[in-house]
Amino acid sequence: MLSDKVAIVTGASSGIGRFTAKSLAKSGVRVVLAARRHNNLDELATEIKDVGGQALPFVADVAQRQSCEDLIQYTMEQWGRIDVLVNNAGLMPLSLVKNLHVDEWDRMVDVNIKGVLYCTAAALPHMLAAKSGHIVNVSSVAGRIVFPGGSVYCATKHALTAFSEGLRQELSTRENIRVTCIEPGAVATELTNTITDEALRKFVENTKKMEILQSQDIADAILYAVGTPNHVNVNEILIRPTAQER
Repeated sequence: MLSDKVAIVTGASSGIGRFTAKSLAKSGVRVVLAARRHNNLDELATEIKDVGGQALPFVADVAQRQSCEDLIQYTMEQWGRIDVLVNNAGLMPLSLVKNLHVDEWDRMVDVNIKGVLYCTAAALPHMLAAKSGHIVNVSSVAGRIVFPGGSVYCATKHALTAFSEGLRQELSTRENIRVTCIEPGAVATELTNTITDEALRKFVENTKKMEILQSQDIADAILYAVGTPNHVNVNEILIRPTAQER
């Protein structure tokens, strides 16, 4: 069912994006790998090709509209279609609002919200023309639950969850474009490496004490959603570690 389809995965250089790209490629999907770190992308593309998959690396910064448009144009030039867009790129520099990490707030808004909007806007005309497509937005449990130190991050993920539902209502019944919002809990990725606020050190330490999700767990959820028959629209998947209470 997925064989020969074309997917774009943003934030593909590590974590959830990396494992999602590998899982899609293993299922026969031709994958465009998008991220800022070209060395990681080249390594991943080689790894996928060595096991018989098809992957093309493309250096992109989703916070830049032109970069997103270039990514979509490149995909169309190389493979002529876009069946799946996985908006996975994201940042999580948690901080207490009173500590005023305003530059970090700006970057989160740029990547977590604008990056999704820019990539979706660039890809959507091609999906509309094909009357087919699947948009997967990687939000978070933070798109449902707010916690101290996560005010801005949660705000960006609440926005993404709302945008996903709006997209579904606009596109699924009218244009045959499916929309899925993935909402992971704690996952072993590089996200916590971006936390600079010392007040959040305890949060990071507590997270490491429980058995958290692995990137492959989320990749499996994404693969399930995009692999369902066309009449099935998996709208949301909320996935937490068993040990995570909130």
